[in-house]
Amino acid sequence: MLPPAGSPPWFRRLSRVLHPVSGLLLFAGAASGEFEFTTSLPESADAGPRPAPALANAGPAASPARRPDFEGPRLWEYSAPLIGPEVRDREPSHAQKDPSVVYHAGRWHVFMTVKLPGRSAIEHVSFTRWEEAQASPRTLLDVSDSDYFCAPQVFYFRPHQRWYLVYQMGVPGRDKMWVAYSTTPDLADPRSWTRAQPMLDGGPDDPRQVGGLDYWIICDGQRAYLFLTSLDGRMWRLWTRLEDFPRGFDHWTLALEAPVFEASHTYRLKGLDRYLTLIEENGRRYYKAYLADRLDGAWVPLADTAERPFAGWRNIRPAAGVEPWTDNVSHGELIRDGCDETLTVDPTDLRFLFQGMWDKDKSGSAYGQFQWRIGLLTPVPLR
Repeated sequence: MLPPAGSPPWFRRLSRVLHPVSGLLLFAGAASGEFEFTTSLPESADAGPRPAPALANAGPAASPARRPDFEGPRLWEYSAPLIGPEVRDREPSHAQKDPSVVYHAGRWHVFMTVKLPGRSAIEHVSFTRWEEAQASPRTLLDVSDSDYFCAPQVFYFRPHQRWYLVYQMGVPGRDKMWVAYSTTPDLADPRSWTRAQPMLDGGPDDPRQVGGLDYWIICDGQRAYLFLTSLDGRMWRLWTRLEDFPRGFDHWTLALEAPVFEASHTYRLKGLDRYLTLIEENGRRYYKAYLADRLDGAWVPLADTAERPFAGWRNIRPAAGVEPWTDNVSHGELIRDGCDETLTVDPTDLRFLFQGMWDKDKSGSAYGQFQWRIGLLTPVPLR
């Protein structure tokens, strides 16, 4: 598919690339609608969806990775912002955040947090080409009456032949957020998602010992795992038997203790029989990376410093024709090789959809007022 005449160079390039805190939830601020956290420690699918097509050359793809020496990209290029707030009079957004993305039946589907007057919610947009993303119609999901439900993850759960949307949700009277979910048999209809139900409800029987956020589900052949971070350098793991999902998450263990913050996302590395976890660091945001042989195994550092990040200001640059617009790589998702519950990515063809902005533009604003936009990182091959 050729880009339209007159497209800027980075769009033409993308058209070639993309064919296809340990936290207790306390209260919603009356003025801002933001939830605040505190810490007790220092700070049509009967056969299932078809897999995403291989992403074509962006320039050359990253070198094929082998099990012993997978390193991740050393340098990325970023697109111009692909998704920003939609211009509208009713419920305008000032930020687009936390994207989760799948490619299904010839279309991209992005679910993301939107910061609306007095509340945080989830918005959906679908399109065939990335240069159409900003102009494509948006739908605010009608899944909850809460004024705080956000940080979505979307995947197709083959045992149920249904799509799942997993997200965090504030519920009055609970000391921890819901791990909420909605389902639909029809990804193409954003109004078909069921109303929110809890996987974990923050009540007295909730196995979580501390609060946390940014919930992430990934499955192997026997279990569904739920990962979350508690904003105090700890990532936690719960699991349930695959046949019991989405119930039964009553096994609570510490998965990783390291200088990490939030937005942990875990993937199966295609062809390597290994798993990759990406976790965002605080401050000027960047992503660290860890590897494990099993989802219930030990995580070892892959790229875990500001000097050697998985993706951060030291190893990103604008693509040709793109005006610089970010030095933050925040809450994002790798483009998957398929869209099922195994969360598989191709290590030879990585792409990273992320939220970004200039760090200097955060000055004087509360976190909930930051004006995030969504862009795409593409690896630059080593010469």
